[in-house]
Amino acid sequence: MSGQDGALRRRAQRLAWLIIVWDVIEGTVAVTAGLIAGSVALLGFGIDSTIEVFAAAVIVWQLRAGARARQAPALRLIAGSFLALSAYVTYKSISDLIGGERPDESLVGIALNVVALAVMIPVAVAQRRTARALDNQALLAQSQETWVSNYLSVSLLLGLGLNAALDWWWADPVAALVVAGVAAKAGIDAWREAREYQQQEDQRW
Repeated sequence: MSGQDGALRRRAQRLAWLIIVWDVIEGTVAVTAGLIAGSVALLGFGIDSTIEVFAAAVIVWQLRAGARARQAPALRLIAGSFLALSAYVTYKSISDLIGGERPDESLVGIALNVVALAVMIPVAVAQRRTARALDNQALLAQSQETWVSNYLSVSLLLGLGLNAALDWWWADPVAALVVAGVAAKAGIDAWREAREYQQQEDQRW
């Protein structure tokens, strides 16, 4: 392993640990605020934080074996986390739309997402650059999951803001459905990349 690869790998590990610490805090606040407000999108955001902790832990595990080791299993695990998020948010969003569940205003949720965007957009950019420099597809997929979390923050701000300003209760689950679709696509893409990477590894042997 070259010195540059070693430095990049350590940087990727530091970013993964930063995500783990941040998302534990973020998830706790989001789930608590979501339960209080009855917001499916905010609950989904909290669960997304938990899934991000899992995905970041996968990256820590993958990088410990080498800059480009364990790519296929890491990609499959991250793909599964995307699909789990999409399935949960889709179920809860449709359930709330059918049942007409009206979330309360959540200023805590709005503030949380503003802070989350300020913290996680630079992290997502750094992750993507590091992943490309390392040619690490698992890390690149995990950076996409961080971007999905950022999209969820934007959609949540839109949904919570419209609910607070115009009483558009349906904006919250509709915003969550949009992010569920993004997460599903990212999960399918990551699973396809895992299969292609495994095929390439098999051909080498």
